[in-house]
Amino acid sequence: MKLPNNTRIAGEKTVADWTAMRGRLTGSSDLAAWTDAFKDFFKSRLESRYFEPIRAIAAIEKDAGEGFAIVALHCSLIEFLAATLKGKTYKYQRNGKPPLDQFEYSNSSDIFVEFLESNEPFKSMFSKAGTARGFYSSVRCGLLHEARTKGHWKIRVCESATRAIDVDGTVVYRNKMQAAFDQFVDWYGQQLPTDAKFQQAFIRKFDSLCDE
Repeated sequence: MKLPNNTRIAGEKTVADWTAMRGRLTGSSDLAAWTDAFKDFFKSRLESRYFEPIRAIAAIEKDAGEGFAIVALHCSLIEFLAATLKGKTYKYQRNGKPPLDQFEYSNSSDIFVEFLESNEPFKSMFSKAGTARGFYSSVRCGLLHEARTKGHWKIRVCESATRAIDVDGTVVYRNKMQAAFDQFVDWYGQQLPTDAKFQQAFIRKFDSLCDE
């Protein structure tokens, strides 16, 4: 069932706005239309639902545990980016029911891990086999389920770190994560206007965001 037309899905952009944009995008190779979709819907959603809240939490500057909330948002964002690349939607499933269609998933681990292992700059951070899955279980699941990390993983502020995630040291440098996301988003923004596979996935994903 479709959400009401005035429901905001990306900053101030609504379901109705997406319907209008979708009309410009469907069957189109218009670079300007795809550039607008990337900026007005994708980047706007990231800014309003992830980056702005992250900056607000970081501004507390007490170093008393706010890093756990920040990295929990980072992990949620990783799954959103992974699902957008694939054009997939999460669907709750228990004992194999209800059945999933081609573009639905019920277990986030595979899509999360594949994203980290396949896309820069994260790919370089998780070059060792098994480290991305370890990050998923110890950091992502630990934070989202218990507001803690496991497996000796730590969250640090250190501005002098050379990368956002140190797999060998089991450290997430939370203030370095923004640059990593920015690098990926810039790359995606270059690919989307000309890559038909990403375009189809983008439309599927935003269509799903307009549904109940």
